Formats: sequence, C-alpha cells, structure tokens
Amino acid sequence: MEIDVIFKIAAVGIIVAVLNQILSRSGRDEYTMITTIAGLIIALMMILPYVSTLFSYIRSVFDL
Repeated sequence: MEIDVIFKIAAVGIIVAVLNQILSRSGRDEYTMITTIAGLIIALMMILPYVSTLFSYIRSVFDL
C-alpha cells in the first residue's frame, strides 16, 4: 500500500473533524452528520481499489 493513501485519508479525517467542530458550534447539528457520512464515503472510495486488489490476491493464493 502506498503511503500517500494513508496521508490522504488522514487529511480527509482532519478536514471532517474541523468541519464538524465548526458546524456543531454554530448549531447546525444536522449538517455535522452529513459531513461525517460524506467523509466516510470519500475515505471508503479511496481504499476501494486496494480492497479489490486484496481480494484478487487472496483468490489467487487459494486458487478460488
């Protein structure tokens, strides 16, 4: 796994955390949940190709 992906996911996490703090302090709690879900979806989309590669590697190891 490339180290760049880990830094990108960490950056998304930091941005989402800052946005959540700003939105919760301004009283917009419904938007904090939306930003959290959006950050989770973005992070999952970043690691999806690596999960696919992992499954194909496992399939090739066990000859499935």
